[in-house]
Amino acid sequence: MNLEAVLFDLDGTLVDTAPDFIAVLNAMRVDHQQDPLPESTIRNTVSGGAREMVKLAFGGQPGEPKFDHLLQEFLQRYGDCVYSGQSKSVLFPGFDSLLATFSAQGIAWGIVTNKPARFAEALMPSLNITPASLVCPDHVREPKPAPEALLLACQQLQAEPCRTIYLGDHERDIVAGRNANMVTIAVAWGYFDEPDPLTAWQADHLVHTTQQLQQLLPTLF
Repeated sequence: MNLEAVLFDLDGTLVDTAPDFIAVLNAMRVDHQQDPLPESTIRNTVSGGAREMVKLAFGGQPGEPKFDHLLQEFLQRYGDCVYSGQSKSVLFPGFDSLLATFSAQGIAWGIVTNKPARFAEALMPSLNITPASLVCPDHVREPKPAPEALLLACQQLQAEPCRTIYLGDHERDIVAGRNANMVTIAVAWGYFDEPDPLTAWQADHLVHTTQQLQQLLPTLF
């Protein structure tokens, strides 16, 4: 059985987006007369999404007027960063060559993310990548950990889910991949604040480097 497609989570898996979030969140804190947070503290929260980062920086809960106002300010500032072409987000080391290998071998690849489409789509040109499928929460009724987004990506790539791999740095990625009947790979270079949570996710495989990933892939199909 041949491998037909590889799907990636975006933030913390394929792309290091933390530098943008660190810059935006700490700029907000300074403007609100608070000291910047340690970069590592913000980095470990990125996969939780915008709400978790705002909660980290300012406290409060979604639905509270002050929190919702800060959330909108955060999203506006992040959007300004991405749309202006000033993003510092980069592919994690090794993915340039790995994606080129996929193209050479005729393996389709795409991105399935919980990042809103307006941000995810705007990042692609600055990263110089063109995924054959980019599925965001805007495109489905239920985002990850539901399997709908992953199955939609398979439809777009004309790939069988059982011949598709999904990589992620969050438990919801692994759950979504499992629910979609895909081979799941947890990546250890992502954003999480627990010392070693990955083994508890029960992914099919765990990789610590892109070199290890490149060695693993030929053995799976």
